[in-house]
Amino acid sequence: MNLHPVGIIGTGKYVPDRILSNQELEQMVETNDEWIVTRTGIRERRMAAPEQATSDLAYQASLKAIEAAGITIEDIDLIIVSTITPDMFFPSTACLLQEKLGAKKAAAFDLSAACSGFIYGLATASNMIATGMYKHVLVVGAETLSRITDYTDRNTCILFGDGAGAVVLGQVPEGRGFKSFELGADGGGGELLKVSGGGSRLPASADSVSSKQHYIHMAGNDVFKFAVRIMGGAADEALRKAGMSKEDIDLLVPHQANVRIIQSALNRLDLPEEKCMINLDKYGNMSAASIPVALAEAFEQGRINEGDCLVFVGFGGGLTWGASVLIW
Repeated sequence: MNLHPVGIIGTGKYVPDRILSNQELEQMVETNDEWIVTRTGIRERRMAAPEQATSDLAYQASLKAIEAAGITIEDIDLIIVSTITPDMFFPSTACLLQEKLGAKKAAAFDLSAACSGFIYGLATASNMIATGMYKHVLVVGAETLSRITDYTDRNTCILFGDGAGAVVLGQVPEGRGFKSFELGADGGGGELLKVSGGGSRLPASADSVSSKQHYIHMAGNDVFKFAVRIMGGAADEALRKAGMSKEDIDLLVPHQANVRIIQSALNRLDLPEEKCMINLDKYGNMSAASIPVALAEAFEQGRINEGDCLVFVGFGGGLTWGASVLIW
């Protein structure tokens, strides 16, 4: 079977208007701006309005990506929404997005791999296009993490924000597109980063709500150690699979969780900071939305040129990780 080369043909992003600054957090929990910036690099994050759900953020980002791709909504064959904060259990956020867009011909499903979800979504979509099953796939990373964040827990509330990034995947010329994917998981670390309430193991109840089981719980130090270890390693493996080396990288687009984790990946890859897209100071950790929002901003800023080698790398709850090499 001849596989078609597949790449990203359009990007888009949307972040809510409401800004939650470190100074505001100082009024809510025992923390301060200097402590947050020194340990995470985050200065502010965005919060969805009360009437906004994940599908609303995804819709705005998707419209921009579809327009940038120069196609119509009718051209979309499949919608994949990577999220851990769906509008509801079911129907999927992808189906709700399909309805908002009016993408009547598109199949639709959600994908849950936490902060690695966008890369998992890219891998899934690119293979479907490469084999000829679909022509244009909309992949969205969208989160409203403010809805599952405990704003009395100073260890987690400083980290997370809301937003959405979207890309359209399609066939690209020979030599361009995705060159490799590296996906992984370690379910043994599932307890380190989780929302335990609301599922079949611990259904919603007065007890589960009062004991804050519906909020993010994170063993921060353990997750940090895992991330530092896995980020550079996953990127290295994706480069190896692509037959490329770290010297070939023009731009690294990492998951925006913590500036110290990103710095460790840069050190591992011997990359200067100018070759890395970092925007977590403005948005914090947006889970599955982090990489596509950073990608859209890098493109807006003119930091991506045709023929550039981009590396995406992320890690998240599961535990999961993913990396990809793309020739733009």
